[in-house]
Amino acid sequence: MNERPVRDFDFHGAALDTIFDTYKELRENCPVGWSDHYGGFWFLAKNEDIFNAEQDWATFSVAPSMLLPAFGTDEPMIPIDIDPPVHSAYRKLLLPLFTPRAVDDLTPFVEQTARDLADEVGKSDIADIGLGYARPLPSIIFCTLVGYPQEDWYLFDEWVDRIIYGRDVNPAESEKAGNEVREYLWALVEKRRQEPPKDDITGRLITAVIDGRPITDEEILNYAYLLFVAGLDTTAWAIRSSLWYLARNPEDQERLRRDPELISSAVEEFLRTLSPVQAMARTATKDVEVGGCPIKQGDRVVLAFGSGNRDEEAYANPDEIVIDREQNRHFAFGVGIHRCLGSNLGRREVIVAVRELLDRLPPFEAVNLDEPWHGVGPLTVRFKREA
Repeated sequence: MNERPVRDFDFHGAALDTIFDTYKELRENCPVGWSDHYGGFWFLAKNEDIFNAEQDWATFSVAPSMLLPAFGTDEPMIPIDIDPPVHSAYRKLLLPLFTPRAVDDLTPFVEQTARDLADEVGKSDIADIGLGYARPLPSIIFCTLVGYPQEDWYLFDEWVDRIIYGRDVNPAESEKAGNEVREYLWALVEKRRQEPPKDDITGRLITAVIDGRPITDEEILNYAYLLFVAGLDTTAWAIRSSLWYLARNPEDQERLRRDPELISSAVEEFLRTLSPVQAMARTATKDVEVGGCPIKQGDRVVLAFGSGNRDEEAYANPDEIVIDREQNRHFAFGVGIHRCLGSNLGRREVIVAVRELLDRLPPFEAVNLDEPWHGVGPLTVRFKREA
């Protein structure tokens, strides 16, 4: 092809309202193309192209950032903005806290937190289970895992909104919020250094050693900042989007109530079709051709995970949510060396959140059909209680 096919492609804000139609059009007519948004970037819309780029980190580098636009900071977030060989050393620092066994140990606390929140939102016939359930659950768990004061969890929502959901419309405000978070995180690190050691994320970062040297203060802060902005939003989004679907699909909701064993496979399907990570960025380290398009060294390249997750060549009936789908390899947590460090915990939190809400509360239905599928905003439902 040797040309630059241009599309007005965006993957933030209101563009997400109709993003699945956009993906379908791109896969059919422009699977590799150029968008002028955010300084300009190539996009890959096909499952196979995305997968191959994820595996080829030497050509498609995460530097200077996986995010487009950035999350309120110009500093690289560790470890997702770091390429091999250094990447693996950073990743291993916290890996023991996210193993399946570590997640199993944390699960009783996740379950009890979900029950408490479910009981609270269930006190009213009409409730906002987005802001009252999906958002606080991962924030409370995050405080425990990282070692932050649990009473501070309510502060995080406003910061997340300004950093993540404001960065495409008001980057200056996003940067300001990012600096506020970094100040908060650094104050906690300094406080923890004066206290007895604890085996949580902050404790491990404070004492971390790479290649025989302690990691620097800046590295600690950049790692902590990533965990803050990436861990809270994605899990809350995944919980909310799962419940958004169930509020609009009573037959599948009833089926999961009758057969809770299906919840795990249903969550995988929600992650595939309604993923909180719709795209991630890379930078070409050399000239390369994909789908006949000439990507030049230094060009930004967006891997449209959400499109790959609905590719007709990878899934049967890809736009249909099949809660007992068996073959379901998806990009919700990424693939390859940059697969999400907290994927085991994130998946468990969503499963627990869905299971506990269905177990403790009566059937629910959507009240406001204009509330979008995406994001971490309100999700208003009516509980259908027996007379």
